[in-house]
Amino acid sequence: MFVLIAGGGRVGSSLARAMLRDGHTVSCLDEDSEAHARLEIGLEQSWEDAGGQFTVGTALEIEALEEAGIEQADAFVAATDGDNTNIVIAQIARQRFNVPTVIARILDPFRAEWYEQQGLRTICPTRVAIEMLETEVKEAASRASGAGG
Repeated sequence: MFVLIAGGGRVGSSLARAMLRDGHTVSCLDEDSEAHARLEIGLEQSWEDAGGQFTVGTALEIEALEEAGIEQADAFVAATDGDNTNIVIAQIARQRFNVPTVIARILDPFRAEWYEQQGLRTICPTRVAIEMLETEVKEAASRASGAGG
């Protein structure tokens, strides 16, 4: 599977390494050339020698997406640090390039839910964190009330 990840920060680079380790072809697109170093964390060779591709460019520009290989992508992940950017580039990947699997990281839970209802696959780390924290606090409260508190 060919996976294109827009955004080479902590999330994008970790996902890229995991996909490459699993034997997929991975291309990462980021506007910051320094993001390349994150891709090589934990690798015994360079990102390119390991089989990865890295493109410096802005994901909102069609030329950068094409250079990164969007026309061959089986999956596209929008993992930049901006919700608006992720929403737009996910829609470009889906509607213009017909990428079969498109996933957008959206930090705002309300926007993530709305776009999910519109048919865009979203991952909302904020919602996941809220649910995990809520579970932990409820469990702590349950333990405290069970201990006579």
